[in-house]
Amino acid sequence: MKMALLISTLALSAFGYPAHWWTPVPSEGAPAWEILPQAANAGEVILSKRNELGILSNFAATPFDFRGHHFASLEGLWQSLLFPEGPRDERALFQGLKWSHTRVEVAELTAFSAKAAGEEATANMKKMGINWVTLDGKKMEYWTSKKAEHYQIIREATLAKLSQNQRAREILLSTGDLTLRPDHHQEKDAPPAWRYFEILMELRADLRKTL
Repeated sequence: MKMALLISTLALSAFGYPAHWWTPVPSEGAPAWEILPQAANAGEVILSKRNELGILSNFAATPFDFRGHHFASLEGLWQSLLFPEGPRDERALFQGLKWSHTRVEVAELTAFSAKAAGEEATANMKKMGINWVTLDGKKMEYWTSKKAEHYQIIREATLAKLSQNQRAREILLSTGDLTLRPDHHQEKDAPPAWRYFEILMELRADLRKTL
């Protein structure tokens, strides 16, 4: 197994890919959510936060502007959509709910801080019995198998991130024809909007056409 991984890594390095993208990481002590770099199959790469590929994660601090709003990260955008847009928002008016952050505050968060804020908002959504989020007052279905409005928002925001962050764009293009895989476990029925690695591969193909 180790020999096969070494041969595969050397072969990929010959095509100009950095060998450290596949450097094995001890599984002992690794968080339960993480998919380690060595889990990649031939022709694949894990978008690990342990190396520069982590800039492609929604968690990464890659500030961008989108539809008149500023976000510190894609995760900040994503989770902010779950929060009330103002005091007259029905989520803000629902009795018995606690909102520890404003939407603007969440938009400026990154990584696990943004995720934690979103977890609180998700719990509030369950209490309300809703499956929608908003942007500029427009409701969008949240958990859905369709590539509907929420998916389009995430896809467009991902493109905005890449367009406004040269380093992120360069690293994405440097992955060539490799199949991108997430560095964390996802639900088998996760909506298309959750599958950021697939969105990135689609955008990678589009960006190549402009070179």
